[in-house]
Amino acid sequence: MNVEETELPGFGVRKDFMTQAGRRIGVVTHRDGETELIISTWDDPDSCQASIPLTGDEATALGNLLGSQRIVMQLTEEHKEVPGIVTRQFTILADSPYRDQPMGHASIRTRTGVSIVAIMREGEVVPSPGPDVVLRKGDLVVAVGTEEGLEQTATILRNG
Repeated sequence: MNVEETELPGFGVRKDFMTQAGRRIGVVTHRDGETELIISTWDDPDSCQASIPLTGDEATALGNLLGSQRIVMQLTEEHKEVPGIVTRQFTILADSPYRDQPMGHASIRTRTGVSIVAIMREGEVVPSPGPDVVLRKGDLVVAVGTEEGLEQTATILRNG
């Protein structure tokens, strides 16, 4: 994938790429720190067809959604021939009893047999997180296990 970076004098920086369908998708980071998701035509990256301003939290959430989806797809592909093994992602909500707590306090593996294989945080991947990794609001936890174990994990992360 070829990501083009263009300085926008006095404004900021645009980073975009061409999709297989012939559309340009990109992000403009303004000098003041604001962020916009943009869509342009293939032949003129300056002709913006759509622009969506994003707060910092929204940009982080979008990055997590897109990044974690890729990880889940890869893990699902790797485990599709292993009967009974499923990959799922969970969002740490503001009211989770494990928010701002080390992951080990939830004892997910001990209680459910489920393995936490990654955490997506602010667009970054924390691979194979240890029990000392603190869970934060908005984290996307990627887990592998049985359907029953993953259902139990969802309940634990929501309710304790």
